[in-house]
Order: sequence, then structure tokens, then C-alpha cells
Amino acid sequence: MKRLFDIVFSSIGLILTAPILLIIAILIKLDSKGPVFYKQVRVGKHDKDFKIFKFRTMHVDSDRLGLLTVGDRDPRVTKVGYTLRKYKLDELPQLINVFLGNMSFVGPRPEVRKYVDMYSESDKEILNVKPGITDYASIKYRDEAEVMKASDNPEETYINDIMPEKIKLNKVYIENYSLVTDIKIILLTFKAILS
Repeated sequence: MKRLFDIVFSSIGLILTAPILLIIAILIKLDSKGPVFYKQVRVGKHDKDFKIFKFRTMHVDSDRLGLLTVGDRDPRVTKVGYTLRKYKLDELPQLINVFLGNMSFVGPRPEVRKYVDMYSESDKEILNVKPGITDYASIKYRDEAEVMKASDNPEETYINDIMPEKIKLNKVYIENYSLVTDIKIILLTFKAILS
């Protein structure tokens, strides 16, 4: 049922947002040099790597300076990128991931390998489900970059404070999964974005 939901609504989403996707792609190309999409290797279901699609919001090769974004005015982020991140529009290409089947609309946000390698054995249970575009942690940490900005050591803050809380929320989701829960999380996500 979940896969059918994902196929149907990702197809509809891609068709309905096609004009918006095209406009964003043009704005990205006009704003800075580099590709329209940013593809990053993340860890998916059963601990398998896959490439996540996002609109590029940073200057090319910015991820070499660190995997975490700090603050809403991180100098690596492009002008168009600020707006895309603010309204989560950079995440729209993940509809492709959902359609392809390596992601779902709702599920634990996929991490990069560096952080997954820090998981305890019990934490790895979240790798038994398909990662998603949104989850409880995405809603709670919608302004994660701002939290990091206030820290003297952003990566340490992420590893010691934010990541364990995200894992805890992901476990709550897995224990209470239902299609109704997914719809509730999707609605809460839209509410968080609009507020």
C-alpha cells in the first residue's frame, strides 16, 4: 500500500510541479555556475548507498568544506539557494527518488555514510525501512542550520545532540507506522513549511 501511494503521488507531484521545477532549474543556472541538480550519496534501506537528488543550492565543490550547513547565511549557499532552502524547494527533486523506489514520502531522513557509521547496533534498525523526504525529525529540526550556527562546534553538536534525537524520533515512527501516520506527517510538514 505504501509503495502504491508513493508511485501514484510522486507521479502526480512530478507532473504538477514540472513548470515550477523548470523555472527553478533556469534560476539556478542564471545564478551560479554548475549543474542544476546536486546528487549526494546517502544510506538507504538495508544499509545500501544511493544517490539523493536535490536542487543545487551551494557553489560547486562546497561540500568539501564540510557536510553540514551552518546558519541561514552560510557563504557556500548561492543567492537562489537561500530561498530554495527556506521553503524546502531544494527537496522537490526527491520526488524522483520516491518514484524510482529508493525513497518514500515519509520515513527516516537518509544520512551520509560518515554519520551512519556512528550508529549503534540498535540505531541500525532505522535502516530496515525506506528513507523518506520527511519525518518527525525533519519537522522538529526544520531550522537545524540555525541551531548549528549558535554552536562553537557545529559537528560536535550534531553528533552529540541532534543526531541521537533524530534517531529516537525515527524509532518512534517505525514503532507506530501506518498510512494514517504518514499522511499526518505530510500535513505537519506542509504546516511547518508554511509557518
